[in-house]
This record gives sequence, structure tokens and C-alpha cells, in this order.
Amino acid sequence: MSLTVLVADDSKLSRRSAIRALPPELDTTVMEAANGKEAIETLSGNAVQLVLLDLTMPEIDGVGVLEYLSEQPSSPDVIVISADFQPEKQRIVMSLGAKRFLRKPLDKEELAMTLFELGYL
Repeated sequence: MSLTVLVADDSKLSRRSAIRALPPELDTTVMEAANGKEAIETLSGNAVQLVLLDLTMPEIDGVGVLEYLSEQPSSPDVIVISADFQPEKQRIVMSLGAKRFLRKPLDKEELAMTLFELGYL
């Protein structure tokens, strides 16, 4: 069964990097969003199981996306991937339901371990 993953980041380079970091043994369908508004639109119209989410994006930031998801009856797992590694930001995103907070640039092995811990591998 294919896992639908949404990669939401305003940097096309970062989105490509995150997609390349997904383990090859993971059968994925990947969707992309260039900002928080696009992410919410994608999430509201598609069955997404996993979100790789940047925090700093235009229109609606990653915290806004997490706030939207926290109001939904069911929501995908969210892994925040950000260069903004402030402890307060980490606390906020985890309180809003993020499963993990990973540092940019994304490390393939760290992502694989996180996916294993969350039961995807």
C-alpha cells in the first residue's frame, strides 16, 4: 500500500531534498506545497498520511498548518523539518501534534530512523 506524503516547504530545493531523503523501500506517493495555504488546501482535499513540514513559509506558516490540523477530526503524522531550532518553537510544534522536529539540512538516516520509530518502515 502506498503512503501519501505531503512535502510542504517554500524552497523548491528543500522540497526536492526532502523527497530524495525518503527511503527507497518506502512506497510513496508524494505531493508538494510551496506554502502553508497550499498545504492546507492539499490536506483538505486528499488522504495524506504523512507531512514533512517547514515552519517558515509565506501566507500561512508551519505553525498555522499545525493549528489547522489540530482542529481536524483526524490528521496525518507531521514531521517538522526546520532550520529554526529554537526550544520554544520545538515546544509549540510538539504541543500542536507534531511527531518529531528534525533539523535542516535533513539527514537521510535520521529521517529513516524517525520513519521506523513511527511505524512506516
